[in-house]
Amino acid sequence: MKKSLIVLTCLAFACGGGETQQTEEKEPEMHSKMEVAKFQKSHEDGEIDFYILKNKNGLEMTVSNFGGRVVELFTPDREGNFADVVLGYESLDDYLNHPNSFFGAPIGRYGNRIANAQFTLDGQTFQLEANNGPNNLHGYPAGYHKEVWEVLESSDQHIKMKLVSPDGHGGFPGELTVVMTYSLSDDNAFKIEYEAETDQPTIVNLTQHSFFNLNGHGEGNVHNHELTLNADHYTPVNEVLIPTGEIAPVEGTPMDFTTPHLVGERIDEDFEQLKIAGGYDHNWVLNHDNYPSGEIKAAKVKVPENGRVMEVFTTQPGVQVYTGNFMDGKSKSKEGKTYGKRSAICLETQHFPDSPNQPEFPSVVLRPGEKYEHSCTYKFSVE
Repeated sequence: MKKSLIVLTCLAFACGGGETQQTEEKEPEMHSKMEVAKFQKSHEDGEIDFYILKNKNGLEMTVSNFGGRVVELFTPDREGNFADVVLGYESLDDYLNHPNSFFGAPIGRYGNRIANAQFTLDGQTFQLEANNGPNNLHGYPAGYHKEVWEVLESSDQHIKMKLVSPDGHGGFPGELTVVMTYSLSDDNAFKIEYEAETDQPTIVNLTQHSFFNLNGHGEGNVHNHELTLNADHYTPVNEVLIPTGEIAPVEGTPMDFTTPHLVGERIDEDFEQLKIAGGYDHNWVLNHDNYPSGEIKAAKVKVPENGRVMEVFTTQPGVQVYTGNFMDGKSKSKEGKTYGKRSAICLETQHFPDSPNQPEFPSVVLRPGEKYEHSCTYKFSVE
């Protein structure tokens, strides 16, 4: 097991009488409440283990290479009180027993929905498994959230993992090799970097599906989260949550977060798109003038009561905002807590849903000799 620690060094300080005293080096208190052994297992696809990342400010993140999942993420409020702000389970068996759960996981080969679970590429039609009504959602059941990722590197502040997705996995063409790096920097940024290459033409749309609650996981709903989005447009959906193809302006609708609004302020308004999704479960078209060059600020989330802030930066053209509309609170999670309806907000940086079937959307095709590259950063602060 790789269990990473940051050791804080206390410098000499002036004491009474002009004497100088050296304090002992101490390990900072660990926030993680997990029993490490519950995440360790020999598996036919490789060893499953538990990794702890921590920066000099005390931010701490725990990761399992089963599904490449972020299990815990501790950040402070304005009073300096740390809380775990991501949803999840407290053992590997819990994740295995909830195969439909995407808590904390990278999503692939295609994040979001593909209409009628099929697409055509270079004149050939590929059939996927319908797992979300008539559609395919997140590549499940052959999703990357259920695979054992090979750990290539790990240190106190980063972990680099690899997954080889075989040709035909879940119906997708081509062997796809994905390398993903999680980093926790000293400026309180959790950065995700993806690279992917294929040996046949295929489609790729990777994203990260952490469920955030800046009150602390299991501490009520996210109606009190103030959201700002750098997006003047979004992609409306039909009754099965597939984009209609329209790029619609947000102005004058409850989809307008160009200025800050609480999530709960308009989520139950008499607006067709909110009724269809039971809340927010839509892709916003980012104001990304230089796409695909460089990260831009996509979103900001803030809880006014405790001061926690999360900013989201991405190289991608869109972000899916999901407010946990389908969560039912039936299964116990970390610390015995349950997660009811709207108890989290997800900000999944991505290409648009159903892009393989909508040629006017940015392309998701990857061909041999090309490299897929995508980064997303969640940066934490207080106000």
